Amino acid sequence: MVNRKNVTDWIHRAPCSSKLERIEAFISGYGYDLHRHDTYAIGRTLSGVQSFQYRGQERHSLPGGTIVLHPDEAHDGQAGTVDGFQYRMIYVEPALIQQILGGKPLPFIKSGISSDPRLYAATNALLQSMGSPIDTLEEDDAVFDLAHALSAVSGIVESRKTFDYRAAEKAREFIHSAIDRTITLDELAEQSGRDRWSLSRDFRLLFGTSPYRYLTMRRLDLVRSMLIQGESLVAAALIAGFVDQSHMTRHFSKTYGLSPSRWLKMQRVGLAIAP
Repeated sequence: MVNRKNVTDWIHRAPCSSKLERIEAFISGYGYDLHRHDTYAIGRTLSGVQSFQYRGQERHSLPGGTIVLHPDEAHDGQAGTVDGFQYRMIYVEPALIQQILGGKPLPFIKSGISSDPRLYAATNALLQSMGSPIDTLEEDDAVFDLAHALSAVSGIVESRKTFDYRAAEKAREFIHSAIDRTITLDELAEQSGRDRWSLSRDFRLLFGTSPYRYLTMRRLDLVRSMLIQGESLVAAALIAGFVDQSHMTRHFSKTYGLSPSRWLKMQRVGLAIAP
């Protein structure tokens, strides 16, 4: 493995996939402020000590384990030693896990780090080298294995409360169709055929976050895509449905733990370092 000591912090994004986002990164010191994603963040420390605050405790990931951060759980990130750390991470939407598990409560790994060999094996294909795309069928198989490994390792007893997966999925699909405009909970209820508060509860249970938070994250996905393509911060914010640049920047920083400008700089350094 290449020694990254004294190298500028960087992030390298794997070739695009329609199912998930894959990155490899190097952090020399303090990496990210406290933030949260609406996806699973699942990864592996390649070298060094990857330290982060998670559910009120400081965690330390070493090579050999599997990091599993639950959707919408706050965490930060920094190097545990002066040598920095290198890691790979995949970001998996809960909706994809739901499609495989058929509407069960989301698997939850309480500590955020697992030594279970089933999870380690299930993530091998998805955490392979970021330099080339994963074969489509291989990716589908790997995501299937990951969903079932998460379910097996989580050990959570399913709730007896009833919930409507189809209604929640209809609401989620409608959000994607109207990402650039204002959406109300009443509108989502009408589209899904479920009353507003039951829908809100079901959405959180099945997809790990609230409808508004989900909408905001999809807008931020669009912003990141446009920034990579060279769009300005102002234009990206407006096209994605934010009120203005400052509105977008506040949400971006809370979600990713760093400003849009720093995030974009790390992407560019990663592209220069990537093979």
